Amino acid sequence: MTSKEARAFAPASIGNVAVGFDMLGHSLSGYGDTATVRRTTDGRVRVTAIRGLVTELPRDAKANTAGRALLGLAKLRPGVGFEVELDKGIPLGSGMGGSAASAVAALVAANAVLEKPVSLETLYDLAMDGEAAASGSRHGDNVAPMLLGGLVIAPAKGAPVKVPVPKGLHCALVHPHFVLETRKARAALKGAYELHDFVVQSEGLALLLAGCWTKNVDLIRRGFRDVLVEPRRAKLIPGFQRVKEAALDCGALGSSISGAGPSVFAWFESKAKATRAGAAMAEAFKSVKLEADVLVSKVDGPAAKVI
Repeated sequence: MTSKEARAFAPASIGNVAVGFDMLGHSLSGYGDTATVRRTTDGRVRVTAIRGLVTELPRDAKANTAGRALLGLAKLRPGVGFEVELDKGIPLGSGMGGSAASAVAALVAANAVLEKPVSLETLYDLAMDGEAAASGSRHGDNVAPMLLGGLVIAPAKGAPVKVPVPKGLHCALVHPHFVLETRKARAALKGAYELHDFVVQSEGLALLLAGCWTKNVDLIRRGFRDVLVEPRRAKLIPGFQRVKEAALDCGALGSSISGAGPSVFAWFESKAKATRAGAAMAEAFKSVKLEADVLVSKVDGPAAKVI
């Protein structure tokens, strides 16, 4: 017999990873959300508590990322319902996948209390439904790496694909103390794009993925650039160019906006380089009067798990 209650943790993540808008992401150690889910027999989904760094979130299941994801799961198991409590460990509007983490943690916990658990592909599909409650769009670049861990390709349909990365590859992420709402960041992307920019972006994605699979950091460096999204969102983040330059001056393979922002991240060949760069990036934010937190993590970060 399965237990009627389970707790699960979902890590933070970086969406887009510069070259893969809405389809590439990687998980991070250090931050995350926890969900406690109880199985019920009334077929309903209730969000009963929200604690932690963020508490002013919708309690209505349809408007809450965890609640909406669980509503989809409940439809697959007629008669089964869920009560969920959320402990938020990811700052609101930080660009670290906070809305996605709640959905993933809730689904992983709920799946653990089902008599017949659903597949990873189904969890991924339901998690994208949950993500849409907060962002207004259905995309998997945050939920996929949370489910699988590490660097992951997040297709619109079908199972996500984990990408191997060179050993020792680390990420420095710097989170400035202000909120940038995902919907506002997505609104900045409206308008026409040049076909040439899509070609350049596609080349970058191909080079970065080839570099990861072949463990060739020179290819990663060549591909690590964003000519589509970053130019339109950079103006929403005070001091962005200074922070990016600080990362590159410290030997980054590349640097860009984490998800919708305002956090900025960069990849490095070692933890030591990432640690030094994180401090320099935080100092760059101070130059525009913004305090910032620094997180250093392996690019091959953790996956969500029952705890």
